[in-house]
Amino acid sequence: METTEDLPAFKLLLSCPNGLSPPQVSVVFNQAYDRIPHPDTSLENSISEIWDSRVQQNPSLYNGLKFRYGGHTLGGGTDSSQKPDVCLHLGLTDYRTFVGTNLNPLWKRFLFPSEDDWKRCQHTSNPLGNGAIVETSDKAIVVLQRSTNVGEFPGHFVFPGGHPEPQEVGITSHHTHGELTPQKVNSKVSQEMFDSIIREVVEEIGVPASTLGTPVFIGISQRVLNVRPTAFFFIQCSLQSREIQELYSFAQDGYESTHLYTMSMNNLAATASKMPGCHQGGFALYKLMVDASKK
Repeated sequence: METTEDLPAFKLLLSCPNGLSPPQVSVVFNQAYDRIPHPDTSLENSISEIWDSRVQQNPSLYNGLKFRYGGHTLGGGTDSSQKPDVCLHLGLTDYRTFVGTNLNPLWKRFLFPSEDDWKRCQHTSNPLGNGAIVETSDKAIVVLQRSTNVGEFPGHFVFPGGHPEPQEVGITSHHTHGELTPQKVNSKVSQEMFDSIIREVVEEIGVPASTLGTPVFIGISQRVLNVRPTAFFFIQCSLQSREIQELYSFAQDGYESTHLYTMSMNNLAATASKMPGCHQGGFALYKLMVDASKK
């Protein structure tokens, strides 16, 4: 029988090696992409049991809303130059459901037997994380070592990142009010995909937003362990490695990590094996982008 150890660390759900700019990435935010409850009542009840247990151990746990990844469609572009574009299908989930499904010791039981990834993950929370491949002006890549106090993957190497946040764009449910048409909501969520990764980089490594270029979307990787999806972006920074190292000590969210490294491609390749699967996938997406730029 195949075990998780036999499987690769990641799967690329979407690769955009030429990179997509904000106008090339759209979103459909719809209840149709929300999680479907599992028909096994005892398994479904384990979500609240696990959450209640975690809260008892750590009363500061916060059940924040997250965007749920429900697939994507690729297009040839809508402008005259016919640039490629992608439309992300996003629903709504929360941290509690993530802990109770993807992080549940029984997470494999939530998977539906299907080759179609959206169907396979229809019963899991699957909040869409984000990660940034930040390139310094002296052509190094920023990598953080996570604190030993964080809940997931303590001590591991990661790229800066976190999550796009529904509440940043005023979303608390699927019910919109007033002038917020579905089209406006989709536009705001699409913008949050790009705004949130800048926010995460600023908060985690301490660089001013003015030193960061416009993020370029390079794809989505999925950690095979508990099917965790993460969208990755490439961002150029106008600062040198030494300057970023100095700013890092003042980072707002510096407590999430203990060290910041700036690495060449060779060093990054050696470090990638010490990353969570979704971030190993982020490195694979970056390599595909580098290879595409050489052609």
